[in-house]
Amino acid sequence: MDLLLRRRLLAVVATAAVLAVCAFTAAEGFDILQILGKHDEFSQFCKLLNETHLAGDINRDRTITVLAVANGDMGHLAAGHYSLGTIRHILELHVVADYYDDKKLKQLSHAATAASTLFQRSGFAPGMAGYVNITQHRGGKVSFIVDDAADSVKPVTYVKQIESHRYDYSVLQVSGVLSSPEAEAPVAPPAPVNLTDILSKKYCKSFAGLLAADPKVFDTLNGTKDTALTVFCPVDAAVAAFMPKFKNLTAKAKTAILLYHAVPDYYSMQFLKSNKGKVTTLATTSVAKKDYTYEAESKDDTVTLDTTVVTSTIQATVRDDDPLAVYACSKFLQPKELFKAKTADLAPAPAPQGPKKKSKKKPTSTSAASAPSDDESADGPSADDDSSDDAADKAAAAPSYLSARWVTAAVTTAVALALAA
Repeated sequence: MDLLLRRRLLAVVATAAVLAVCAFTAAEGFDILQILGKHDEFSQFCKLLNETHLAGDINRDRTITVLAVANGDMGHLAAGHYSLGTIRHILELHVVADYYDDKKLKQLSHAATAASTLFQRSGFAPGMAGYVNITQHRGGKVSFIVDDAADSVKPVTYVKQIESHRYDYSVLQVSGVLSSPEAEAPVAPPAPVNLTDILSKKYCKSFAGLLAADPKVFDTLNGTKDTALTVFCPVDAAVAAFMPKFKNLTAKAKTAILLYHAVPDYYSMQFLKSNKGKVTTLATTSVAKKDYTYEAESKDDTVTLDTTVVTSTIQATVRDDDPLAVYACSKFLQPKELFKAKTADLAPAPAPQGPKKKSKKKPTSTSAASAPSDDESADGPSADDDSSDDAADKAAAAPSYLSARWVTAAVTTAVALALAA
């Protein structure tokens, strides 16, 4: 796949991947990209929220007001003069850490009200640089201006309410982009990240070797790690226990199961511990008409990943630094698309019966369930033997004390290469 085509694929997949993540968020239906996506006039603002990963932070927040800007009012922000880091800081000024709807704005006193923004929370705003002053003027006009704005800067004005959920979130339109010398300051690009080195240093050396041996997987993860990526890497003992099954998979299935361990979004440990739901993986976006998802949930401060075939627990944090998170897990994640799902608990044994009459032999339910489907026979074996998982449990228990010290920040975007290029 040539570079130009890959870049186009990145652009096409990115928005779809962000929207897929909303199923995993705890907000009650709140997705800023979906809300603004209903209005074509905010397409540029929406695009920048996506590209800077700010959309994910907004979706996870509570009691929040977004000051959206229409395409025709984006001015210098859409002209390509700033790096993504600087654009993110400017957009953070448009996310007020408080609830303001049309009614509340009209009830403001004529004095200015200072409201904190996500830029203030970011740690890059000195003093009051991350505060926005909201003022109601005579005649009902409401204006917004950053506290450290230059004297020559004119305030932007409130236009209309786009959508709100009382005391939870509000999306308002304002007449222009808020200006701040601190937010507009250049931001140094992040240092390059070597994913193989990160995985090889702690717990995941064997898994790193599997990724490096598959060019499609390696290129996909490398093309995603600088935008938004979470990797659940099985610890070395878990990889060793799973290798007999892995070797029997087809090349296509091997690629799918490796991509199954990567999520096209940044999930902090804080986010994983406070949310429950389906996780969309890079295998989901790569394999047509296949689910390749699993359930993530937290209980007693432990995060588990349930594929319906195996249940794996996160044992340690290898890296947690937006936009990349890597977590070591206790088992090799096995998708139901390639392996047989776990069976329910056995029913009580029936009461003893008299001598059985001879009858024509029929296939038992067990043998029928064990028969591989078309996909299983093509891509890999059915996982009837769980002995490898038991061995992994015994040998792969990483230090549990790490679970109490995971501290993190917050998510979005992705790309996947087709398995059959």
